[in-house]
Formats: sequence, C-alpha cells, structure tokens
Amino acid sequence: MSAENSITVDVVSDVVCPWCFIGQKRLDKAIAAASDVDVHIRWRPFQLDPTIPPGGMDRRQYMLGKFGSEERIHQIHARIEPLGEAEGIHFAFGAIKVAANTLDAHRVIRWAGAAGEDVQNRLVRRLFQLNFEEGANLGDHAVLAKAADEAGMDAAVVETLLPTDADVEAVRNEIATASRMGITGVPCFLLEGKYAVMGAQDADTLADAIRQVAKAKARGELETAAG
Repeated sequence: MSAENSITVDVVSDVVCPWCFIGQKRLDKAIAAASDVDVHIRWRPFQLDPTIPPGGMDRRQYMLGKFGSEERIHQIHARIEPLGEAEGIHFAFGAIKVAANTLDAHRVIRWAGAAGEDVQNRLVRRLFQLNFEEGANLGDHAVLAKAADEAGMDAAVVETLLPTDADVEAVRNEIATASRMGITGVPCFLLEGKYAVMGAQDADTLADAIRQVAKAKARGELETAAG
C-alpha cells in the first residue's frame, strides 16, 4: 500500500478500563473493514485512577468506595457484560480481586512499542485478557513480565527494569500531555494526531473515520490543516 493510504491511530487507553477492551475489539473490526487503508496502531497511556497505591487495593472495597453500593456495581457490570460478549470478551468481574495501579503496566507497554508495533499490540491484548477474563493483578511484576514474554519481549530485561524508575516520568508526562489535549475519558482514538474519536464507538463509525482521514491525507489536506 502507498504511504498516502496509510494512517497512524494513537489509542489513549488504560488496561483496567472495560470500555477500552471493548474499543480494542471494535478497532480490530474497523481495521478489517477498512482493509484498503494501512493502519498503524500506537498505544498511549492513561490512568483512570493514579491515586491507587503501587500495591493496589482490594477491588471490592475500591468499587464500593467509588460507586456506593453492591447494587450500583452490579448494574454497571450488567450493562458492560453483554457488550463484551458481542465482541468476544468474557468479562469475569468477580475474578478481579485487586484494583491495580497501572503505571507499571504502561511502562511495559511503552517498552513493547520500542520492540515493534506487533509486539505492543500483542502485549496490550494480553493485558486486557489477563485483567478482565482471568482476574490477574496487573500491578504484579511477575504477571507483567510473563505477559511481556508471551508478547515476544525479553522478560529478563522487563524483570530488571520494573523495580527501577525507568520511564516512570516519561509515562507520567505522556498522561499529562493527554490531559492537556482535553482527553478526560478513554478510549480515545487519535487519527494522524489531528482527529479524535472519543469513546468505544462501534466498528462502522471507526472504519468510516479511518477511511475519511486516509482520503484527506491522500489529498494533502492534513498538512494544510496543520499549517
């Protein structure tokens, strides 16, 4: 495919956000539907709650503190679960015991990006699965290192870097940049760094946006708009 028919989609997301998992599945469908466009994905960090301590919190207590009652939590899960099923996601909210701080997960995602687009995509998908379908603790360094290994990264390097401060500030700066851009919720899909599609939109909406931005890029309109 020509470079003119190629676009980059930056996905601003958090791996403990169920709507981001749904959004990832819908983006996959959108890319398949817009098969005439060569889409490159980059995953960008966002934290739904950066105040969660590094060791995480009991998820049930955390959710009660956030939403106030078991009934409200049940309503939220009951709304999300069928939407997940429609995308092939089997949400197992009851299996999630820890509300994790995702800063370290985002560091590993950043390192995966340096290893290649496919590696980063595999890692993000695996982290979503681990959290939402297997109830794994995404704040656990052993869980992150194993996921990195499964995605094709060097687990030994990840294990060595995680206990250090490597890229902590870089990830926090990226999150701050998203905030300055006005991104207050995720997922957010940034097409060619200029057009934002907010929320877990359906695949058709995303595919249409991909095609439109690709056409605008081919006509040289994006450069004009940027200038």
